[in-house]
Amino acid sequence: MRILISNDDGYFSPGIEALAQALRAYGEVTVVAPERDRSGASNSLTLDRPLMLRRAPNGFWFVNGTPSDCVHLAVTGMLDVVPDMVVSGINLGANMGDDTIYSGTVAAAMEGYLLGVPSLAISLVSKNPQSFVAAAAIAAQLVARAQANPLGRVLLNVNVPDLPLEAIKGIEVTRLGRRHKAEPLIKGTNPRGETVYWIGPAGGAADAGPGTDFHAVEQGYVSVTPLQIDLTDYEGIDALRAWLA
Repeated sequence: MRILISNDDGYFSPGIEALAQALRAYGEVTVVAPERDRSGASNSLTLDRPLMLRRAPNGFWFVNGTPSDCVHLAVTGMLDVVPDMVVSGINLGANMGDDTIYSGTVAAAMEGYLLGVPSLAISLVSKNPQSFVAAAAIAAQLVARAQANPLGRVLLNVNVPDLPLEAIKGIEVTRLGRRHKAEPLIKGTNPRGETVYWIGPAGGAADAGPGTDFHAVEQGYVSVTPLQIDLTDYEGIDALRAWLA
């Protein structure tokens, strides 16, 4: 297989290093990732300036842009052959429920999907992630399964509990849960006396019952959620037509 790896934490992240090491057993691995942490970049593309591609001493490529930039650049110009799979991660923290809207990790995988490549995003669910080897092993299992039995053009969101591999109970197919609204802004003052604001933490899990990604991870299972791009509210179409009539 030809596997393109990216992330949103930057090319220096321990998660991407563990992922690349685990997936080299399954084919030719190319890593193209942001030059710095771009968490929360979502699906943004850089259109107001040129991008630069450089190579790090460890062989990884890095780009002065977003996660989506990295995958777009790699698939549409850098690589001689379109990859067989895009794998994004391992993210330093959860990407469950509403997180997927903001996540650069999910966005990198989504960019691969939009360009016609089967893609998965993998995240390690912890505020201080440790079990990168276990999460990389889960990613390797999924890639091996895709190699043996291709699913076609898919976009999978994978969240792994921060546990040793032997403590993980298995893999569950899930739907996205929902979070409560975000916590309030954090207001402060910089050394010049100017008021500054930090975005508050994400809200806690709200819709987190059986069948959701939140529930699976809480119970010690890997959550695998198939994602789609169509944002149309089909149930609202008739109501909107009536409103406009």
